[in-house]
Amino acid sequence: MSAALHLLRYLKGTLDIGLFYSNDSDLTVSAYSDSDWAACVDTRRFVTGFCIVLGESLIGWKSKKQPVVSLCSADAEYRSISKVVAELTWLVRLLADLHVLGSLPISVFCDN
Repeated sequence: MSAALHLLRYLKGTLDIGLFYSNDSDLTVSAYSDSDWAACVDTRRFVTGFCIVLGESLIGWKSKKQPVVSLCSADAEYRSISKVVAELTWLVRLLADLHVLGSLPISVFCDN
C-alpha cells in the first residue's frame, strides 16, 4: 500500500510536466533501450538510457553515464539492455504484488 501511495504522490507532482497517461486498459509492457558509446570525450565512458511503457503510458525512464569504459559499441548496447532488463524484473514483481496482470514475455527494443 505504501508503494501505491508513493506512486500516487509522484503522479500528482508530475501534472505540470506534460506526461500523458492513457486510460486505455492495455497492460502490455514494453521497453526501449539505447546507449551512446564513448559519449563522454574526457572519460570515453558511454551513456545509457531506457524507457518503459505500460500500454501507451510512459511509466519509467533513466539515463546515466556508466562507470566503466566499453571497448566496443556492442558491449555498450548489451550493458544498456541488461540495465533495462533488471528494471523490468523489478517492475514485473511490483505489478504482480499489485495484482496487475500483464502479458509476458516483455518486448525490449534497442537500436543496433
